[in-house]
Amino acid sequence: MELIADLHTHTKASDGTCEPAENVRLAKEAGLAALAITDHDTVAGIPEAMEAARALDVEIIPGVEVSSVGKGQDIHVLGYFVPYEDPAFEERLFRLRETRHERNQLLIARLQELGIDISLEKVYRRKQGTDKNIGRPHIAEELIELGVVSTIAEAFDKYLGKGGAAYVNPPRITPQEAITLIKEAGGVAVLAHPGLYDDDELVQELIVFGLDGIEVNHPDNDEVQKMRYSKWAAQYGLVVTGGSDFHGWRGEEPFHAMLGSHTAAMDAVEQIRAIAAKRKA
Repeated sequence: MELIADLHTHTKASDGTCEPAENVRLAKEAGLAALAITDHDTVAGIPEAMEAARALDVEIIPGVEVSSVGKGQDIHVLGYFVPYEDPAFEERLFRLRETRHERNQLLIARLQELGIDISLEKVYRRKQGTDKNIGRPHIAEELIELGVVSTIAEAFDKYLGKGGAAYVNPPRITPQEAITLIKEAGGVAVLAHPGLYDDDELVQELIVFGLDGIEVNHPDNDEVQKMRYSKWAAQYGLVVTGGSDFHGWRGEEPFHAMLGSHTAAMDAVEQIRAIAAKRKA
C-alpha cells in the first residue's frame, strides 16, 4: 500500500472542532503514514498531537498556517517543520493572532451595523480548546445559532467571505513576509489552496519570490487548476503537496473535507524534510 500524508489539518487550537489527538486517531484510521497539524497562526496543538502519535505510529509534521494579505485578500502560507517549541517563533505568531482579533472586532462591528444582534463576547465563549484563537468559522457558527444563516457556506457567501457584506481585511503581513518568516525560522513555505485566490499572477509572483512548494491537491482546487499548479511546480522545482484542510465537523459534514481525503505522497514529505534540514544546518 502506498504511504501517504495529509499535510493540512486544523484542531481546536484554531478553528477546528477536534482535539489534536482526535486528528491523529482519524489519520491512523485513514491509513496515513504522516499528518501535519497546521493551525492558523498557532502551534499550540502540536505537543498533544505528538504525544498521541507515539502510540499510533503516525508521524506528526509540526506546521502552521500563516495569515497574510496580498492584493486585498487573505493569502495563507503553510509552514512545515517549524520550531514549535521556540519562544521567539511563538512570539511572532502571537502578534499575528492579535491582528486576527482586531479583524474579528471589525467583522462583528460590521455585522452589528447590518442589524444583526451578535457580540464578540458570545462568539469567543463558543471557543474551547488549547488556544483562544478565533476564526471566521466561529463567527459563522454564531450566525447559524442566531438563525441569520443556515450553513457555514451561506455565512461566508453572504457576510464573511471575500465579497460578503461584512468582509473586512485589516493590515497584515504580506505573503512575501509570511514566506520569509517561515523560512527564517527554518521551516518550509508552501502556498495553501491557490485555487481560492483567483489570481494566477499573484501565485506566480510568490513562486518567483521564494515558495518551496504549492498545495496542488486541495478540495478547493478544481482539476484544471491542479494541472496548472503541477505544471508550475515542475517548471520551478517546487514540492507538490496536498491536504484535506480538515476543520472537524460543522453539523454532520466535515469542513472543508474529511481528513485523509486529499493527500500528498510521502516523497513530498521527504522533500520537505530535506529542505528543512538543510535550512536548519
